[in-house]
Amino acid sequence: MKSIKRCQLVITLFLLMFIAGLGILTARIYKDAPFYITHSDNYRLGKVYDRNKDVLFDGSGTVDIPVNHLIDVGNLIGDDKGQMENTLVAQNIDKLSNYSFNEGIDNKNGKAAIYTTLDHKANRAAYDAFMGADGCIVAYNYKTGEILVCTSLPNIDPTSGYEGLEYMKSGTLMSKAMYGTVPGSTQKVSTVITAMEILGQEGLFSKSYSCSGYYMNGSGGKIDCHNSWGHGTQNIQQAVENSCNPFFAQLVEDADMPLESIKEMYTRLGYAISDGENEAEDSYIDIDGIQCFKASTTLTDTSDFATQWGCIGQGETLASPMQLMMWQSAIANESGKMTMPHIIKQVTDVKGNVTEKAQTKYSEQLFSEETAASVKQILLTNGANHYQYSIPGYKVAIKSGTAQVKHGNEENALLVGFVDDTKFPIAFCVVLENKYSTPAVAENIVTTMLNNLAK
Repeated sequence: MKSIKRCQLVITLFLLMFIAGLGILTARIYKDAPFYITHSDNYRLGKVYDRNKDVLFDGSGTVDIPVNHLIDVGNLIGDDKGQMENTLVAQNIDKLSNYSFNEGIDNKNGKAAIYTTLDHKANRAAYDAFMGADGCIVAYNYKTGEILVCTSLPNIDPTSGYEGLEYMKSGTLMSKAMYGTVPGSTQKVSTVITAMEILGQEGLFSKSYSCSGYYMNGSGGKIDCHNSWGHGTQNIQQAVENSCNPFFAQLVEDADMPLESIKEMYTRLGYAISDGENEAEDSYIDIDGIQCFKASTTLTDTSDFATQWGCIGQGETLASPMQLMMWQSAIANESGKMTMPHIIKQVTDVKGNVTEKAQTKYSEQLFSEETAASVKQILLTNGANHYQYSIPGYKVAIKSGTAQVKHGNEENALLVGFVDDTKFPIAFCVVLENKYSTPAVAENIVTTMLNNLAK
């Protein structure tokens, strides 16, 4: 009798294990089938649209896309050919699957699609405003996080194929807005935020330093000003407007600005920091699967040339245009929190049912609301005093930058800022490479983009 019960128990146990294994196998097939179907030879993907339903990618082959129609978004949207990995399609290819476990493949009538936040017409207008020069521009709604413009030059139209790939210019297959660049004096926004948090508004505005055209720091390093005659004695507002390097070098070296406090603030802002002994670890910001470079710098000694130069936006400091723009949202909203960007507005499955829908998200508190409001006023004053004619029709808060690159042989022009308008909440960052080699102007690129978005 005992042996019969023991056999029954063993059989029951085997049956339960079989049923559990069958369940796991079914779940695994259900989960992994779309991946294998998507990568099969006889399968076609869905479409990617802009916010106005302009087709940015057609995996079905049913849409006649004009030649070079996608030249402004090619290295951001990408395709399924495997040449560009850090793109929207490559990182979200499973979302474009016209397949369901119950009904199989529907290449003909499948409605799988990604609807993006991009405004293709504004994107193309901004691309054309570069007049063939290299660089990039990114803009988003700093209230919602919707990326509206993200174009990079040189670029590629994936529908035209990759013939002559070996002869393409460096950077053609990557969206530069997502990668590190020398920020130049746009970096001073981070340094102003840092100083404001450490010293307070009253403490920072009480500081004044003199500029004679250069500054010899405590370690004997020379910090040059772009104005060889100097700016004289200035406060923080004047130094931002003049973009005065000696002022910021002296601010960083000030006894009231301890190195550890600077490092703590830069870390809160999202910088990966090298201290001369330990290298900064590579890290990324995830934007709908696309990896966006996280800012990095070296901070070793406040009287050291490299540290001061880094806080001014040169040396070893790198930041992506995307992150430079994101910091602007924390200022524009007077919250001290970044509005996190997204490109995907919603996703539909093979039947057209919405399976994903974007939500506005924010970072943790980077700095106080008081600091945000104070820095906002500094940038608005700079915009009113220096950009009302070059970016007409918009109340802009702004900071320019000139970045020395390629061992000082070239200079890039940068602009970061936002429109202070609750009905038109646009933050942006533009990088115009080798600015003296082109008739294009950063302010004109921004104006063209804003005018097209305003339509």
